[in-house]
Parts: sequence; structure tokens; C-alpha cells
Amino acid sequence: MPTFHRVAAPERVAALVRWFWIPEWRIAPGRSSRQHLISFPACNLVVEPHAVGFAGPTTRASHRDLTGTGWAVGALLRPAAVPAFTDDPTALRDSYRSMPLPTLHAVVSGAMTGPGNQQARHRHAVEAFTDLLCETVPAPSPEALLANAMAEIIDTDPAVLTAGDVAGHLHVSVRTLQRLARRYVGLSPVAMIRRRRLQEAADRLRAEPSGSLAEVAAELGYTDHAHLANEFRAALGLTLSGYRREVHRPDLEHGT
Repeated sequence: MPTFHRVAAPERVAALVRWFWIPEWRIAPGRSSRQHLISFPACNLVVEPHAVGFAGPTTRASHRDLTGTGWAVGALLRPAAVPAFTDDPTALRDSYRSMPLPTLHAVVSGAMTGPGNQQARHRHAVEAFTDLLCETVPAPSPEALLANAMAEIIDTDPAVLTAGDVAGHLHVSVRTLQRLARRYVGLSPVAMIRRRRLQEAADRLRAEPSGSLAEVAAELGYTDHAHLANEFRAALGLTLSGYRREVHRPDLEHGT
């Protein structure tokens, strides 16, 4: 089975990275492991065995079929880090672009394939990743930190349901909020809120395979079960019940 570890970002890079994530897998010959992905409304910088990639913000669910042996070390970027890698994250929606970052690739790959147990290798990889980001990404501007605050409110406050709610928390206009989201995330504030709510719904469906869908909708602030179901299907191309059946199928290996 693939393993997936989430590592808190060291304090010195906390303004640039929300957390690091490290999957590793060793799949038997002739088998594959389908990993279902409903990503956070954010960009990721990912080191893999043969390349470094930049994953733009996503607007839909996706999956990846893993085979053989492999690993990745990804950084879930905070908005303040995004301009260091692209001037227009909106152009990278639902895309994955190779990045010419050979030094980052070398130090992280060296840590992941070097000596030590899994915990030590992960620690060294995160430290190397952190060192490179601190050395190459400029200190965040006040505007970039405001973008971070915008994302933090959207990601952590379930009472936030509209762009106006977020703008009120930050004491800025909705137009300013929209500009921040476009430059630093690549999604609109409304799309970020919708993705956070759908991610919460998906988490609940994975964690509670026999739970009531109506209760999930009510607890997440939807007017009714149908509203959640329609939004889930429109945004992710999946029904609630279909997604829950798929992630709990006994004949497949799944991840998030």
C-alpha cells in the first residue's frame, strides 16, 4: 500500500509553505494503486525522482494510477510563495508544469534516496527543501502576507461562505480580495470557498462510509442534501454516493 505523510512546515518557511507532503509506494508487478485527489485551493511545488513540477490550482477532482516504485516530496504553497514561480497562476489551473530547478531536485532526491530510516529521510528532505526556498524566494511583501491571511480565513473558518465574509474579516473591498486571489492563488475567492467546503465533504465521506449524507450537508452549512450533491457533481464530476463507493472499494488501493 502507498504511504502518505504530512510534515509541518518549519517556522522559518511557514509564510511560504502550509505543509510538506510525502507519498511513497512500492506496488507489486501487474498491480496499480489509484489515488483520488481533491486538492486544496492552492499551488504545489513537487520534487519527484526525475523532475520538479509546479502544480497549479485545481478546479476538479483527478486521480493518479501508481505503479512500480516511487516517491514525491511536495510543498503545499501559501499564496505568498506563488509569484516566485509564476506571474499568472490562473494560466496554470488544472495543469502541471516542469520547473528548471536542478539544485532543488538534487538536494531533495539525495535526501530521499540516502541512508537512514524513513523518518530520517523525510526529515532531511524537508530540511533541504526548506533551505532552498529560504535562499531563493524573497521575503513576503505586506500584500503577499495579506493574501496568506485571505487563504487562512477561507481554509479554517467554516462560517465564511461568501467573498464578502472574507473581505469583512480583512477590512478590504471585495474587489481587492478578488485581485489578491487572482495574483496569488489563481482562483476566485468564491471558488476557493467552494473547494474548501467540497474538500470537507470528501473528507467526511472517506472517514464515515456509513454516515448520513443529509447530516454531512447540514453540518457543512448547505441548505440541504441536494444542494451539496449538485455542487459536488458540478465541480468534481462525481456523485456523493459514487465517490464514497469508489474510495471504499475493497479491490482497489486508494489515497488522497
